[in-house]
Amino acid sequence: MANQEVDELFEIKNSFYIGNYQHCINEAQKLQPSTPELRQERDVFLYRALIGQRKYGVVQSEIKSSGAAPLQALKLLAHYLQSPESRPTLVNELESQLSGNVDLTNTAMLVVAATIYCQEENYEASLRVLNQSDALECRALMVQTYLKMERLDAARKELKTLQEKDDDATLTQLAQAWTYIATGGEKLQDAYYIYQELMDKNSSTPVLLNGQAVCFLGQGKYEEAEGALQEALDKDPNNPDTLINLMVLAHHTAKPQEVASRYLAQLRDEHKTHKFVEDIIAKEEEFSRLVKLYA
Repeated sequence: MANQEVDELFEIKNSFYIGNYQHCINEAQKLQPSTPELRQERDVFLYRALIGQRKYGVVQSEIKSSGAAPLQALKLLAHYLQSPESRPTLVNELESQLSGNVDLTNTAMLVVAATIYCQEENYEASLRVLNQSDALECRALMVQTYLKMERLDAARKELKTLQEKDDDATLTQLAQAWTYIATGGEKLQDAYYIYQELMDKNSSTPVLLNGQAVCFLGQGKYEEAEGALQEALDKDPNNPDTLINLMVLAHHTAKPQEVASRYLAQLRDEHKTHKFVEDIIAKEEEFSRLVKLYA
């Protein structure tokens, strides 16, 4: 059964992990899985890919209140990402769901909970949720959470667990690249090769191209970084990571101020609730407050 599952959903899951959301959706719509369980899992990845494309309204309208528990978790995530004003209520709702008997086979629920906690910068809560599961995706998300906490030692330890479970899995490869980027130095070149190999095996996506661009930026290879980011921009003109990395590049290459300002304006327009934008707004408000204080 396990092998069958890998074969049937491999293309869909893999496309999602590397950020090829449209391909994931296309494959999910074509596939007729052999069991009800696999059908549900296919739908989970279909809706996650729509969330990846920032189509939050579509996800909320399509998932009915009678839908399965994993789909309800995705509906909650779409609502959370679309409506900043509802976030405190949704976090409370999530916490009441987690306080009961949590179905640990519901990986979608665990991933959604961890994603929301990370967005709220409650990393300990994210790790507590993820640590309950042995699913590859939960462990990979733990690596990412440790890196957000700047706990490189713990991320490396978790990566080792992932590698022992499945060294060849796309998620393990990605987790390895994230850890190498955080390590820096000559490990940046190793991370670059991982992204390149994933592109050669699959296709280039904004996720993989931004990974490579970060490696180039860290090595001072600004021309190569620009090439990767331009390609990422062609694939998705509104990808927030691409816009942020283009701002960093503009700063390093001493481009006119309006270049970085344009990317920032686009980011503020398209991604009002992005952590980067929220941090900038908070800093601007703090600056205004200080100016008034000393005026």
